[in-house]
Amino acid sequence: MAASNYSGTKTVTDNIARLRQIEQRHVETDPEGEREEVRQILEKKGLNGDALESGVRSITSDREEWIDFMLVEEYGMPTATPEPGKAGLATFLAFVLCGSVPLLPFLIGATNPFEISVTMTGMVFFLIGASKSRWSTAPWWRSGLETLLIGGIAAGLAYFVGSVLGSLGT
Repeated sequence: MAASNYSGTKTVTDNIARLRQIEQRHVETDPEGEREEVRQILEKKGLNGDALESGVRSITSDREEWIDFMLVEEYGMPTATPEPGKAGLATFLAFVLCGSVPLLPFLIGATNPFEISVTMTGMVFFLIGASKSRWSTAPWWRSGLETLLIGGIAAGLAYFVGSVLGSLGT
């Protein structure tokens, strides 16, 4: 999972770098055409007259800001470049931390470890969902229930597949 997140994030950063090179080349080879693109973008945002021309001049006066503007407005790229190493590490740590929860009852020799594992895993799914509501418009309880439902279905499917594969070996 961590490697996948690293790879996916690296793909995004590589794409941003590729698009940046394209825009740099456009600004170098056809600055008037690129200024016109900025003008059209700002017009679509409701600017006109002196405000439009002032906006075009302001954006195109700094080459790096101009290219950043085009990356966001023309290609929809994020303003901050993600960091693949941090993304991969965060996924790894979350996987180790949260992934160990279902195993703990078995490791400590609890009575009824399966039931305890299911309950603890459900609680973790709910807490993850409730926590992610900080970055969404959903209320914490709905986000928690949604993640619990999705995680519960995934865990149930994994258990089912494991049971089927386990029965094939006997």
